[in-house]
Amino acid sequence: MSTPTREVHQADALAWLEQHALPEHAAIVTSLPNVDEFPHRDLERWRTWFVDAAEIVLRSLPAESAAIFFQTDIRHAGIWIDKSFLVQQAAERASVPLLWHKLALRAPVGTTTNDRPGYAHLLCFARTLRHDPSHAVPDVLERLGTMTWPRAIGVDVARFAVAWLRDHARARTIVDPFCGVGTVLAVANGLGLDAVGVERNPGRAEKARVLAL
Repeated sequence: MSTPTREVHQADALAWLEQHALPEHAAIVTSLPNVDEFPHRDLERWRTWFVDAAEIVLRSLPAESAAIFFQTDIRHAGIWIDKSFLVQQAAERASVPLLWHKLALRAPVGTTTNDRPGYAHLLCFARTLRHDPSHAVPDVLERLGTMTWPRAIGVDVARFAVAWLRDHARARTIVDPFCGVGTVLAVANGLGLDAVGVERNPGRAEKARVLAL
């Protein structure tokens, strides 16, 4: 059995996706940047960018594959911004249906949180895959697992997402176009899959090339 490969490209994710066709058996696991990572932190410009970016991600998806988004809602100027709604707006525009929607707990049930909610969204979209009762998995995941940096997907949730794509979407390569320090890539390699990441920040891209879990 060959050793899984890992490629990390230091580039703008959306430009890279528009210039590169993903392999036939590639699937996507990613989390789009928050408004506080966006230039000037302009909420409306970020919201427009977020939906456009999610649409580009979904349009890049191979026909027989699936994409999983991990997104945490935010509070901005005293109101909640529901990122699952933004991703679903993009999916509607790209004509890629929602296959399932899970919650991953960031804090134990009953915990009061303030700036960040005690849950995160895990949303799976696919062009042609459809729900199979034999593939049913829990709707609520009790823990994120270790986080390799403050904005990372938790390792346990990443394993859940990657394993689902391997087992039910026949994924052989996992692509994370906003890979950060490479949590999803390392998890994919650990589960025997090739991984491709894109990261604009050169320091994070370098960490993503070598992260081991």
